[in-house]
Amino acid sequence: QAPLAESGGGSVQAGGSLTLSCSRSGNLFGANCIGWFRQAPGKEREGIALIYIGDASTFYADSVKGRFTISKTNDGRTVYLRMADLKAEDTSVYYCATLSAGSCLSPRGLRQYESYEWGQGTQVTVSS
Repeated sequence: QAPLAESGGGSVQAGGSLTLSCSRSGNLFGANCIGWFRQAPGKEREGIALIYIGDASTFYADSVKGRFTISKTNDGRTVYLRMADLKAEDTSVYYCATLSAGSCLSPRGLRQYESYEWGQGTQVTVSS
């Protein structure tokens, strides 16, 4: 069983919204930086959003900026990815991961990061 658990995936029409959740069985993540990633068949994994648990600072990939929002609960035990205005190209398996604190220092962490734990992924399918 994967250390992290994602939920909230599903099928939606283009223009619709979904909210994904990431948690560690109700426990603290044990890391200060949480990232959302996605990987479509035949494509490389893409980092799309980061959040620093300490001050909730965030970074986004250009492909989702303005449409996706990463957030956390006050107790830091759950991280969300609110996805709006979904497009067919957003179809992918979405993963959350715990990352080193340094990964959350800049947007470069979306591509260059040190990961600790991953979830099993949740499928998001957007139909046009």
